Parts: sequence; structure tokens; C-alpha cells
Amino acid sequence: TTAAAAAVAAVAAESVGQRLLGSFVAGMSSSSRARVSLWLGTCSAWVFSMVVLGGVTRLTRSGLSMTEWKFAGERPPLTQEDWEEEFSKYKQSPEFKKVNMSMTLEEFKFIYWMEYAHRMWGRVLGLAFGLPFLGFLATKQLSPSLKRRL
Repeated sequence: TTAAAAAVAAVAAESVGQRLLGSFVAGMSSSSRARVSLWLGTCSAWVFSMVVLGGVTRLTRSGLSMTEWKFAGERPPLTQEDWEEEFSKYKQSPEFKKVNMSMTLEEFKFIYWMEYAHRMWGRVLGLAFGLPFLGFLATKQLSPSLKRRL
């Protein structure tokens, strides 16, 4: 019957899933599995939120508002003078000249903060993944199979 075939398929899929998962967690204690699961689950949710924030950034056409990209980070404009200087740089960009010629400083501030948030969210995500990963490596809490995958 169809129900019996579905049950057999479900058991087979579960067995394959357990074997695959088993290879990743082989030799890990239950507490290590729990900590690593929480870490990877949190990072996965963070990546999802990063994709959503990136989509909002794209939809608001904020992605090109920051004219300079500094790997080590950048300080956002804090004073009126800083904002005017940053807006002046943006006015030289093709994005401003072709799409946003009528943009005001207040409108620029909105798209700037969207892009700034996206960049900072990504940097913190890198730390949220990298620092625990190094900690798990140092304390030998990852299985060899999982280390290779990460």
C-alpha cells in the first residue's frame, strides 16, 4: 500500500540521515554536540538574517551609498560636517549621477545607515563564527569530519 511504502521510505531516509550525522559527530561528547549544534544553528540563523538584510539593502538601493570600503572597519559620520563630506563623495559616484540626482542629505543618511548596518552585521557574523570555531578547535571538541567541513 501507499502508506506502507511511505513508512519504508521515511525509515530509510531517517537511517541515511542518522548515518550522515553520525559521521559528523562521531567521537564528540553529548555536551560538545549540544554546544556545537547551538553555535551552528545560531550562525545559520544569522546567515539567513544577513541574506534578508542584504535583500532590504538592495531593494532600498542602499548598497552603493558607502563610497569607500575599509576591511578593518569604518567609523560612520557623526557630525554634520562628516555627513556633508560623505554625501559629497557619494555625489561623485555613478549611482548618484544616474539614479539619485535629486537625493537630499536626509535621504542619503537612510541608505548609508542601511549599508552600514549590513556591513557591520556581516563583520560580527564573521566573529560569531570564527571565534567559537577557534575555541572548539583549541579544546578538541570537533570531530575530524566536522573540522574538515567547517
